Amino acid sequence: MTAPSNVELLIGGMTCASCAARIEKKLNRLDGVTATVNYATEKAKVSYGPGVTPQDLVATVQKTGYTAELPRPRPEAQPDGASAEDGVLRRRLLISTALTIPVITLAMVPAWQFDFRQWLSLTLAAPVVVWGGAPFHRAAWSNARHGTATMDTLVSLGTLAAFGWSLYALFLGSAGEPGMTHAFELTIARTDGGANIYLEAAAGVTTFILAGRYAEARSKRRAGAALRALLELGAKEVSVLRGGAERRMPVGELAVGDLFVLRPGEKIAADGEVTEGSSAVDASMLTGESVPVEVGPGAVVAAGTVNAGGRLVVRATRVGTATQLAQMARLVEDAQNGKAEVQRLADRISGVFVPIVLALAVATLGFWIGTGAGLPAAFTAAVAVLIIACPCALGLATPTALMVGTGRGAQLGILIKGPEVLESTRRVDTVVLDKTGTVTTGRMTLLDVVPATGEDAARVLRLAGALEAASEHPVAQAVAGAAAERTGPLPAATDFANLAGLGVRGVVDGAALVVGRPALLADCSLPLPADLERAVAAAEASGRTAVAVGWDGAARGVLVVADAVKDSSAEAVRRLRGLGLTPILLTGDNATVARAVAAAVGIEQVIAEVLPADKVAVIKRLQAEGRTVAMVGDGVNDAAALAQADLGLAMGTGTDVAIEASDLTLVRGDLRVAADAIRLARRTLGTIKVNLFWAFAYNVAAIPLAAAGLLNPMIAGAAMAFSSVFVVTNSLRLRGFTPLPENRGAPTPLPAVRAAPTA
Repeated sequence: MTAPSNVELLIGGMTCASCAARIEKKLNRLDGVTATVNYATEKAKVSYGPGVTPQDLVATVQKTGYTAELPRPRPEAQPDGASAEDGVLRRRLLISTALTIPVITLAMVPAWQFDFRQWLSLTLAAPVVVWGGAPFHRAAWSNARHGTATMDTLVSLGTLAAFGWSLYALFLGSAGEPGMTHAFELTIARTDGGANIYLEAAAGVTTFILAGRYAEARSKRRAGAALRALLELGAKEVSVLRGGAERRMPVGELAVGDLFVLRPGEKIAADGEVTEGSSAVDASMLTGESVPVEVGPGAVVAAGTVNAGGRLVVRATRVGTATQLAQMARLVEDAQNGKAEVQRLADRISGVFVPIVLALAVATLGFWIGTGAGLPAAFTAAVAVLIIACPCALGLATPTALMVGTGRGAQLGILIKGPEVLESTRRVDTVVLDKTGTVTTGRMTLLDVVPATGEDAARVLRLAGALEAASEHPVAQAVAGAAAERTGPLPAATDFANLAGLGVRGVVDGAALVVGRPALLADCSLPLPADLERAVAAAEASGRTAVAVGWDGAARGVLVVADAVKDSSAEAVRRLRGLGLTPILLTGDNATVARAVAAAVGIEQVIAEVLPADKVAVIKRLQAEGRTVAMVGDGVNDAAALAQADLGLAMGTGTDVAIEASDLTLVRGDLRVAADAIRLARRTLGTIKVNLFWAFAYNVAAIPLAAAGLLNPMIAGAAMAFSSVFVVTNSLRLRGFTPLPENRGAPTPLPAVRAAPTA
């Protein structure tokens, strides 16, 4: 069976959620097509089968009355300024406002109602209704030709009806006579409308809605600023080494394997490996890590980070859309284009909302005429119903909150894959933490140096490190690295020999060393004294590795090595508990090691000695117990468990396959960010719910008032525009989300070498 293809269409001409629902419905009617249309981002994500082409999708959208374009190459980040379309909308709004103010003033202030002022009002109001409201009228006409109705239908019908009634009253009625006055009150009260012409309502509603549209456009542009900021992080040019010479070229021409040069202050153009030089790299814009990271030959660097120190030569390993930066931008964009279940409900409602409102408006008109209230009062109530019901806020409730929330997350190193993730975070009650690389550093670290009585701890470490430097074993590298860091440059070892599974031997500074398991020293007639035996027993009891060191016929010390617990893990577990989650440690390591790590970070429940293939079974068992499970991991063997969990969180320092399988990616390797990620996701979901409540409650409360004749049409227009602005403004509050305070009291995984005990 052929896998479906996917494409993203750029949609033009949408003005409300009803437009998006209509396009989505038309696309989904095609065989083998599954489409999601997002009003806020003006994009459609479409999955289609072999019998459909992208051109068919574009044609379907165009037949529906909108424009559609196939995706273009990923653009450079655009400045956060007004687009050409925004400029036209702004000009239309400013001119309409300038013309509307005197119309409303003449209607509201009786002292200014001079003879024939109504004809001046007509002269000023006509351009507003006809030209200022032209976008609504064009959209309504297009909808009518296709047999549908949207929010624009409501706006166009309401304003044209008010304007048309005014023309009738002026030319065929008595409203055009000299001395005619117009009692206008900005209050909620029933009126028969007999003394009114509706020029101020028609112009005022048009201007209010234009203002709402302009505010929406600006807010949507601000909501997408985080994604633009991510794209802006990338370098534009790069100095490539070819043929022994530097050549400056656009970053798009950089290829995998190329060597490129970085000078202080330059952005790194691609993911790569340092081959020459040493420096500090500022990754704060990408990961949120405030402290620059020291790098040297062999270190991995990411595109978008900044070289803060010396000259570096880097070999490109991932370029263009394959870089971590580009993947982050793609994840953010995909998340912003998705839909949560709550949004799907809103879309279904808005799809049938407009026809219902039109029916209500007709029913309102008929009811008031039938009760003898008079045509003016009936007309006033019907127009107010049309205007108040515009479902703009419904269409913006979810997309704007999602755009701001995911964008803010990206700034903090938290990538939310899709809106459905938000609902998962609300239900989660259990968090399963992988041990290696998640709770621990994932690499062996020297934790302690225990010298024999009368020995110098620094000398024990220095000699052992010099010998271990010749070995590739992870334990040996941990010892050698710590020795070089704490005691300075190491002497060279001679006569080196690797004893597989036991340790190493050789000569350093004239001393014949043996470094390895205690059993190796015993075989070499270097038995451990009682104090070192106790140190070995204590290390092994806590799941750590004890490395014995001896020379010149005696055991001189014990080095304690382990996969160290991250200094942030204990604080992270406390934060996760604070969110109402029960932490569980899951590992393939032995139970002794697992319990020691769990005790260090404050976890009571441990599941140890689990094969990689069995991690999924553990998640399924917990789910069968009625738990909603979040899983945090970083390795290839965690990918299936991350996918099985109700909420998968991948450490960004882990493997690509784990990141792809997860719902949330934590760019930094700090487990505390997991708590911030869940907090942000829950905050975003809460914002969506508040937005939807406002949109629904607003219409439910206001439509009866309008139908009862208690809502002036101009107040209805202002309130409708305000509801959309409120929803967007509420979403923008997510830009102020801040992580929890950093844990400043965490223990260091590399304690200083302690002094030898005295006899």
